Amino acid sequence: EVQLVESGGGLVQAGGSLRLSCAASGFTFDDYAIGWFRQAPGKEREGVSCISSSDGSTYYADSVKGRFTISSDNAKNTVYLQIHSLKPEDTAVYYCAVRGTFCESDYGQYDYWGQGTQVTVSS
Repeated sequence: EVQLVESGGGLVQAGGSLRLSCAASGFTFDDYAIGWFRQAPGKEREGVSCISSSDGSTYYADSVKGRFTISSDNAKNTVYLQIHSLKPEDTAVYYCAVRGTFCESDYGQYDYWGQGTQVTVSS
């Protein structure tokens, strides 16, 4: 059974940092793409970052480039999202999701999802 468990969210002041984790199990961790998405109240879910195991390629939404860094630790079956210089507009529930091999920006292309972790940034 595929499982994704996010952690690391919380309440932080603007300008602060967080590291989100996505612990994965139930699939071959060396052949995957894991994406991070976020959804704020009343807004559509948006992709923020993705990493592909096939070539280590990464993707970032324009709104987070330079502030978010995605990485993976295959020994721990975990993908991380390091977030710096947090802004109030980063407030959202952050989800990780997995699909086969290559990243896609369309969240509908992902097969399994975690339960999400709340990030709240105060101004």
